[in-house]
Amino acid sequence: MGFRGSQRQVEHFVDAHYEALYRYAYRLSGSSADAQDLTQETFCKAQANLVQLRDLERVKPWLFSILRNAYLHRLRSEKQMPCVSLDGVAEIQDDIPEPPADIAPETLQAALNQLSEEFRTPLVLFYFEDFSYRDIAEQLNVPIGTVMSRLARAKAHLRGKLSRQAVDSRRASSEL
Repeated sequence: MGFRGSQRQVEHFVDAHYEALYRYAYRLSGSSADAQDLTQETFCKAQANLVQLRDLERVKPWLFSILRNAYLHRLRSEKQMPCVSLDGVAEIQDDIPEPPADIAPETLQAALNQLSEEFRTPLVLFYFEDFSYRDIAEQLNVPIGTVMSRLARAKAHLRGKLSRQAVDSRRASSEL
């Protein structure tokens, strides 16, 4: 049986989870305005559907799931998200240079924006929000092996993209 919620309960959820949800929304959307909208929409939907929450210990994954669904709904309606196919990416190579330690947040976000949602979401949940493989698998309704595969492919893509950008920026600065 779900919990009959009050405004006070949702206010507690906002206080406890707003920052994490906003970060997740920002990493998914790449826009501060969209992240604010998605986060607000998440809490509105949570309040309207609080009776569906069966376990207060699982409120964070529940909220993240609401946010992800809102984001996917928005994506489907816009259908203008640029995507890079990762079908050609093979296993991670040992000779890929490590990206520089200092990566500008804008550069990282631009590289994340080029990933399709199926690769970006597990990456953001694992590295930015500290979700476990199991939690991500439950969130996405896929096997843990699929989560691990998507993380590996997404990391390989980011590593290659960020390495190329670092080389290009070093060349540009040496030409000056």
